[in-house]
Amino acid sequence: MGNEMIIVACALLPAMLLLAFIYKKDTHPEPPRIVIKGFLLGMAIALPVSLVEMVADALLAPFIMIPLAGAAIEAFCVAAIPEETGKLFALNWLVKKYPKEMDERMDGIVYAVSISLGFAGLENIIYLFDNADAWVQVGIARALLAVPGHYAFAVLMGYYYSLRYFGDKSDSTRVSILLVPVMAHGIYDTLCFISEMIPAIGGTVTAILLYFCYNMQKYALSKVHEHVRRDEAE
Repeated sequence: MGNEMIIVACALLPAMLLLAFIYKKDTHPEPPRIVIKGFLLGMAIALPVSLVEMVADALLAPFIMIPLAGAAIEAFCVAAIPEETGKLFALNWLVKKYPKEMDERMDGIVYAVSISLGFAGLENIIYLFDNADAWVQVGIARALLAVPGHYAFAVLMGYYYSLRYFGDKSDSTRVSILLVPVMAHGIYDTLCFISEMIPAIGGTVTAILLYFCYNMQKYALSKVHEHVRRDEAE
């Protein structure tokens, strides 16, 4: 039991650290109970989302076998679209449940990140237990890439969600709420899958993946700072 608890704690630690980071960025922090509910909601949607992914994987199995193209199909249709759609449904629910608390642009980012990191935390627990013999190595790799990835996807979703919520009703902003995180998530997973499917080019693809992740995190942080500045100005 002791070892299992250590694995769970280590699986959740990266998500909790990133949640604390984004929470501190909010100049007028949200009620902790709502942020915690967002985190738990993210964990709760993992099961229905995984069922959708299983169905999509079965339906698209012949196409996933196609070299290179199959990696993109799996990344976007089996992973990115179901997961980001599930997170958006959860974000909508949370904001509608507590409309009075959604009074600043950063709030959309905080809520989106809390949901996404709850999802990532449970996903991390599953991955580490599935790789119990090498959970330390898997945990480190996911702490550096997968969990921060879910964080960045959520920042982008929350950024555009807040833009629309606070007055930008343009079609481009409405579409971007889901499209931008799906694209970021899909590109990330495509690179991961290609590096695993074709070991001969794994090193090159991994280098591209790391470059992509660096720029995605940099871009996400710029969006956080943009909303912080706007909230402070008002």
